[in-house]
Amino acid sequence: MNKQQLVEAIAKKTGLTKKDSAAALDAFIGAVKASLKKGKDVRLVGFGTFAVRKRKARKGRNPRTGEVIKIPSKKVPAFRPASELRKLVG
Repeated sequence: MNKQQLVEAIAKKTGLTKKDSAAALDAFIGAVKASLKKGKDVRLVGFGTFAVRKRKARKGRNPRTGEVIKIPSKKVPAFRPASELRKLVG
């Protein structure tokens, strides 16, 4: 499902127009991004948790030259599904 299909599904379920559904979805995505940027988690009961995780620095290998390189630590977004969602899918 892509964003346009999700907007259509939201519009169909809620009775909102596609324009209003797209605005609501964009607002949700913006709010999640803003929260993650501040380092705060977003917990949606029954769905899951969006969080920021820190990856440790590690050594890697350049596939072209075979040379060992150092990969610096960085923060990455992550999603951990709730048990309800895992049961539904699995």
